[in-house]
Amino acid sequence: MTSLIFPDWPQPENIGSCSTLREGGISLPPYNSLNLGTHVGDKLSDVEENRRRLCQQAQLPEMPLWLEQVHGTHIVTLNTEKNNEIQGDALYTSTVKKVCAIMTADCLPVLFTTVDGTEVGAAHGGWRGLCHGVLQNTLAQFKAPKDQIMAWLGPAIGPTAFEVGAEVRLAFIEKNIAFESAFIPHNGKYLANIYMLARIILQESGVTQIYGGDFCTVTDPSRFFSYRREHVTGRMASLIWIK
Repeated sequence: MTSLIFPDWPQPENIGSCSTLREGGISLPPYNSLNLGTHVGDKLSDVEENRRRLCQQAQLPEMPLWLEQVHGTHIVTLNTEKNNEIQGDALYTSTVKKVCAIMTADCLPVLFTTVDGTEVGAAHGGWRGLCHGVLQNTLAQFKAPKDQIMAWLGPAIGPTAFEVGAEVRLAFIEKNIAFESAFIPHNGKYLANIYMLARIILQESGVTQIYGGDFCTVTDPSRFFSYRREHVTGRMASLIWIK
C-alpha cells in the first residue's frame, strides 16, 4: 500500500505536494505505521526513520521544519536563513526547496500555491484555528492577489463524525452568520462540517480555486490516523514546496 496521496488540483509544474497515509512506516501499534509526530509517545528513533522514509518517497528537497502546533494562528515564514521558530500553526515560503509541512490526525490541513508557482503555504486548521483566523493569516503572507491562489483541503474529520457543543457553533456564528450552515443539530449537540467552514473562510477571503475536502479520517481507519477515534495515535503530514 502506498504511503502518499497527491492533491487533485492543477498545481504548477514546479510545485510538489502530497499528504501521507498511515501505512509505510515502522512504528508499532497504536502508532502503526507511518507516524510522523514526536509528541505522541512513539519511539523517537522510529519517528525519525519514518520521516527519513517520507523524504525519500516524496522526493523532498530537504527535511521539513516540523512545527510545534498549538491550535493558534501564528505563521512561520521559511527562507534561506536557518529558521529558529518552531512554534506555529502555518508556514509560508517563496524560497525554493523549503518544505512547508503540517501534521494532523483529524484537524484540517490546507495547502496553498499561487497559480504561477512562486509562493506556497500550509495551514493547520483545527476548529479554534479556523475560528480565530489561521487561514486568513496565512493568506495575508502572500504577495499574489487572492484570485491567483489555489487551496487544497486535505484529510480531516468528516461532516458525519465531527460532533461539537453549542459553544463551538456560537464561536463561529458570532464571527459570521454564514457559518451557521456548517452546523447540523445532532443528539443535543451539532455536527460540524470543517470543510464547509474552511470553504466559507477561503471564499470570503477571495480564494475561488478550492479543491479536495472529500475525506474522513475518523471513518477510514485503514488509511488515516484519528485522534477522535483512537486518542493515542500517530500523525500524518501534508506538505508543499517549490522545486
